[in-house]
Amino acid sequence: NNEKSVPQLLIRDLKFEKKSLTKLMFSPDQENHPSKAPVKYGELIVLGYNGSLPNGDRGRRKSRFALFKRPKANGVKPSTVHIACTPQAAKAISNKDQHSISYTLSRAQTVVVEYTHDSNTDMFQIGRSTESPIDFVVTDTVPGSQSNSDTQSVQSTISRFACRIICERNPPFTARIYAAGFDSSKNIFLGEKAAKWKTSDGQMDGLTTNGVLVMHPRNGFTEDSKPGVWREISVCGNVFSLRETRSAQQRGKMVENETNQLQDGSLIDLCGATLLWRTAEGLSRTPTVKHLEALRQEINAARPQCPVGFNTLAFPSMKRKDVVDEKQPWVYLSCGHVHGYHNWGNKEERDGKDRECPMCRSVGPYVPLWLGCEAGFYVDAGPPTHAFSPCGHVCSEKTTAYWSQIPLPHGTHTFHAACPFCAHQLAGEQGYIRLIFQGPLD
Repeated sequence: NNEKSVPQLLIRDLKFEKKSLTKLMFSPDQENHPSKAPVKYGELIVLGYNGSLPNGDRGRRKSRFALFKRPKANGVKPSTVHIACTPQAAKAISNKDQHSISYTLSRAQTVVVEYTHDSNTDMFQIGRSTESPIDFVVTDTVPGSQSNSDTQSVQSTISRFACRIICERNPPFTARIYAAGFDSSKNIFLGEKAAKWKTSDGQMDGLTTNGVLVMHPRNGFTEDSKPGVWREISVCGNVFSLRETRSAQQRGKMVENETNQLQDGSLIDLCGATLLWRTAEGLSRTPTVKHLEALRQEINAARPQCPVGFNTLAFPSMKRKDVVDEKQPWVYLSCGHVHGYHNWGNKEERDGKDRECPMCRSVGPYVPLWLGCEAGFYVDAGPPTHAFSPCGHVCSEKTTAYWSQIPLPHGTHTFHAACPFCAHQLAGEQGYIRLIFQGPLD
């Protein structure tokens, strides 16, 4: 069963044909008549879900959320500033019909900033609360969890009203992000303990308890993308370097030359879940689910085989993406050789976790391969030739290379690279491997 007994020419990479695939590359949006379709500003996609939530997408709780131009503008902008001497006076100022932000400086003083209607913008709010002002309900992501029941026992670190995104209603439809969202009384309340301050022009600003972090990639969201620097966004949309820990009282330094404007591929971290922002234009250049399905059929049509059992392997359909199938390809993560499931080479003394590859004798984890079905995470439309380690999610080489370089916030002060499809922390030298398929013997 060692390498010499199998002719080397059988171990080859599958060759993908471009001809039929380019037609499927473009989003269905482009096939519709743009004049009739509502204007799409972009989409937010939660990292760690491979196309849908474990128990299915329902209402405002789903793995991706599209922001469309609203029939009527609902944006707001700051107007009058009131300085109140008592919390009671502050309550009286912030009326329920008008948006306002209250900054409690001390027991003796609260500053209330009233916000007025802005007919040029649309506002979208994101948070853990299911109250009506929240457009997109986001709960804590548990890496690799197969059901929402796994997530309920964890004490959430995501704010109930975490952040708001304001989109310009006119081209180029600029989207900007701000920390904190307005509650059911149209109020944002920054208590005594929240970091807050007066700005040089006499305005107020502040940070939320666990903060809203943003990272804009360099070179956009393309195959040339490189990770940017994580920053914190304030309640008024100013940009700061990170605090020492998520909830430290002391704010970071203001970063003058950067803005809160989202760009294609910007990551938003809410301390418990990370969201990817894709612009409508960026999504139109991204592979569609149809394209990924064509790649799956192409790889299966090449009839890759298990070099031990000689049985034909096949990636299960996108709908069966959580159940291990008998034809499912498995991989040795130490070398990348793809097999069908077999009990050969089990190392009992290694707790059964590590296996010896029959092709090259390298020892390491042996896991099933899963196709990455969330098209929004792909930086290009390349074939599924690489897999993240240790989870076995398969996508294009450029996509694995990009995500393996990104330090995603974890807990209150650490960062690590993770698979975008399941949020598992990446392992191994580079966090991913090249897959080596064996072709059919005939």
